[in-house]
Amino acid sequence: MRELSLHILDIATNSIEADATHVIIVVEELQSENLLRIRIRDNGKGMTKEMQKKVLDPFVTTRKTRSVGMGLSLFRQAALQCNGDFKLTSKPGKGTTVLAEFRLDSLNRAPLGDINATIINLVMGTPDVHFIYIHRTDFGKFCFDSYWIYGRMAERNISFYKAGELAKEFVEQKLELIKSIGK
Repeated sequence: MRELSLHILDIATNSIEADATHVIIVVEELQSENLLRIRIRDNGKGMTKEMQKKVLDPFVTTRKTRSVGMGLSLFRQAALQCNGDFKLTSKPGKGTTVLAEFRLDSLNRAPLGDINATIINLVMGTPDVHFIYIHRTDFGKFCFDSYWIYGRMAERNISFYKAGELAKEFVEQKLELIKSIGK
């Protein structure tokens, strides 16, 4: 995948397909540590130890719509190619956590991409799933809770779609703020 935000979209989609009702996405861009860390945690079905090993094989999938599952294996490969790390932890009935770390200065690292669009598309596409998105840089952090949209709908008497537009603007402004303070 050309952008890491597309890996995030893929993994969060896996969470949704695993019946998760809560998904937490954390992105840390830390120049001071030369580190980009991405963590995605859900409360979905979870996986056995055996299945955790299998899903890292690109020729194994739990989906019925295709015979290969490239998402986690490609994300793992992307992290390892950047002198980073990858961890997958899961417990049946409890959920799954995916952690990928990348060296920011690695020539092999794909750009983060349009993380704002990824988060808003997940939130708007699955309103029954509670998303929390945390983004941290050396200059600050912010948290976006998908329930924010419902608050704006009630507060301003607006549609879900309009509240989604406001959420997109809000996240964009917050990202710009924590990324530009040090410039």
